[in-house]
Amino acid sequence: MTRIGYAEIESPIGPLTLCATAAGLCHIEFGSWRDMADKLAGWAGKMYDAPAFEQDPALLAETAEQLRAYFVGRLQRFELALDLRGTPFQVRVWQALYAIPFGETRSYLQIGEAIGSPKAVRAVGGANNRNPVPIVVPCHRVIGKDGTMVGYGGGVGIKRHLLQLEGVQARFGE
Repeated sequence: MTRIGYAEIESPIGPLTLCATAAGLCHIEFGSWRDMADKLAGWAGKMYDAPAFEQDPALLAETAEQLRAYFVGRLQRFELALDLRGTPFQVRVWQALYAIPFGETRSYLQIGEAIGSPKAVRAVGGANNRNPVPIVVPCHRVIGKDGTMVGYGGGVGIKRHLLQLEGVQARFGE
């Protein structure tokens, strides 16, 4: 059995549900636990052996504090233990996303080049979309090669808010 602690926090972009194992932060979901529990159970069932969720704000206190600091402009880079589960390709993409500095953006092509797979732009997009810890691993900083802000798992409005918080002036292709 894998114990997954969860907690909710309020943020300027709405409620966030945070999840962590003993190894580290493993998931952030846009929405309340009540609204996201089934989705999280489905995700966890694919990633962990016999996952069991338990409310545990203490386990996620540091994550919550760092997110709050980010939202008020006091934190530019998260320093948290992460328990990222995915294919080796996805993990390489997520590591490249984590390296994008605060206030900067990269294209899907640039991420592909950074991981040695410049022709895998669509696969990079798919891995970006499956990032289990958005905001902390800043998938919102990835844009189209023409500079437009393309889709985001939390919605383009949330992506816009996060990029504006970081001082990025961008075009949104909506």
